[in-house]
Amino acid sequence: MPFEFDWVDAFTDVPFGGNGCAVVHEGANLSDDTCMAYVRETSLVECTFTGPSKLADIRVRYFLASREIPFAGHPTVATVVAMRRRGLISDGPLVLETAAGLVPVEVQGDRVTMTQIAPVFGEQVDAALVARVGGLSADDILHKPQIVSTGLPFCITVVKDRATLDRVALDIDGLAAYASALGHDASDIMEPFWVCLEGATTDGDTFSRLLIAPPSPPEDPFTGSATGCMAAYLWANDLIGTPKFKAEQGHGMGRPGQAQIEVLGPSNAITGVKVSGQGALVMSGQVYLD
Repeated sequence: MPFEFDWVDAFTDVPFGGNGCAVVHEGANLSDDTCMAYVRETSLVECTFTGPSKLADIRVRYFLASREIPFAGHPTVATVVAMRRRGLISDGPLVLETAAGLVPVEVQGDRVTMTQIAPVFGEQVDAALVARVGGLSADDILHKPQIVSTGLPFCITVVKDRATLDRVALDIDGLAAYASALGHDASDIMEPFWVCLEGATTDGDTFSRLLIAPPSPPEDPFTGSATGCMAAYLWANDLIGTPKFKAEQGHGMGRPGQAQIEVLGPSNAITGVKVSGQGALVMSGQVYLD
């Protein structure tokens, strides 16, 4: 049975920048195994599968190569841009049904602004334990790492400078030890999200990286969900002077991406995080899936 699909690069306004996502329209009822196999076939980090919703304007399912996840940022941008390009939606407000809850979105052409849910601040994690995951030392980390979720939990880890961020390299044994300490298996936990308080360019305020274990590709070019978590963490811990800033990621991979961020509410009572980015349509077609 053929399904229509669009491949969109998110958090960029040109093809081959930012982070790619293939959007399979009306594919939300496909089996988990089929969805994961499709992600592996594309060699992308994530793909989405849409369908009708009784709760919102559209239902969106998010898949890695290894499992379904409740929410993801760059696939949200890609999905909305794909629907907008096909004339399935118009400019204005939109609500997505995700496994993490309802996500309000504002559409303006190829720019999408999602309002991620109020952050849940989880446990703080020993800096030495997190540092080992990235091949660093505890002294390379500026502030206590913490699990934060605005729909998908990440351990936000602020390193001391751009040079340190460039040195991060995933240690699989370190990831296993980190996962075990948090009561998880390495296959069902999101890797730490690394950030420094300087942009990759003069236009940016932060620069981040997410290194990923197999079977996913080794690094994520732009991670919109983790960027929302990171923004909440920085604002709550007084590590950034304004709730509005520009986040950058992917430049070291040759896939530069940027998002405009606005943390909503005071630092001690954050109500949500707006993450805004553009999307560039790369290809469209049909995929034959059972």
